[in-house]
Amino acid sequence: MSGVLVAVVGPSGAGKDTLMEAARAALARDDRVTFLQRTVTRPAEAGGEDHRPLSREAFLAERDAGGFALWWEAHGLLYGLPRAALEAALASGRVAVANLSRRVLPEAAARHPLRVLEITAPPAILAARLAARGRESAADVARRLSRRAPLPAGLPVKTVVNDGSVAAGAEQVVRALRGRPG
Repeated sequence: MSGVLVAVVGPSGAGKDTLMEAARAALARDDRVTFLQRTVTRPAEAGGEDHRPLSREAFLAERDAGGFALWWEAHGLLYGLPRAALEAALASGRVAVANLSRRVLPEAAARHPLRVLEITAPPAILAARLAARGRESAADVARRLSRRAPLPAGLPVKTVVNDGSVAAGAEQVVRALRGRPG
């Protein structure tokens, strides 16, 4: 039995982490779905997603030893998906959910059964959420919003528009992870 990797993608401010955390809670008793923890060269106390922090040097050593099924660099940080966790989930027939970069989707699709879950929101909502974070200037937010890359062609994609309540968005994510329409 082979599982599937569900790659969660979407722009900053779309609410990916919020909806994934709510979906994780809703699916806590469903052993068919597992959420994979990424390794990131960011301190644990930096906030955001629950990740496994590593120094850049330790990350590169683990990467060179084959410890990551997929890895990429974005915004000055290195991100990796642990090989052992992904392979165990797929071998047991589970849906393995992970937040990935659009740039690694072709590689992910070449190596693993893959579905894409795109979480997005209208531009005005994205801009407001990014501004509320207070991490970037208005010019930086505008630049970030203008550089959205399209998804690679030919991949199965389900899109969730996160423009309502967390509960409504999380319900859409849960339905998508369980392979149900709507």
